[in-house]
Amino acid sequence: MDTKIDSLGLAMLHAKCPRCHQGDMFQYKWWQLSKFIKFHQICSECGLRFDREPGFFHGAMYISYAMIVAMVVNVWLILYFVFGDPAFEVYLTVIIFLNIVLLPFLFRYSRVIYLYAFGGVKFEKQLKKEDHK
Repeated sequence: MDTKIDSLGLAMLHAKCPRCHQGDMFQYKWWQLSKFIKFHQICSECGLRFDREPGFFHGAMYISYAMIVAMVVNVWLILYFVFGDPAFEVYLTVIIFLNIVLLPFLFRYSRVIYLYAFGGVKFEKQLKKEDHK
């Protein structure tokens, strides 16, 4: 079922390999909560090593942090302007709840964004499987 995705945005959305846009970066779907963290080390389609160097994905925590800050600011704006500045406990409860619910999304897409932005890998449209194995 692996089909090549030419669009950068779709490849990132589906967490596909940045070089071939075919291989999956993660072993399981995000909704399998006990396994969503399992990450392929090497692309099954083109052989690209996702972990570019030891500790490469430590930088993804900064992406995750930026996503959480954006979420907190948006929650604050929505609660303040739409719901008329509720009590502090409401802000805290909503933010903690969203952090827990969005954990699989934040973890996965911080890695995807980091690999695409800083991995130094470009999409190769004409890539054949045997070219890089």
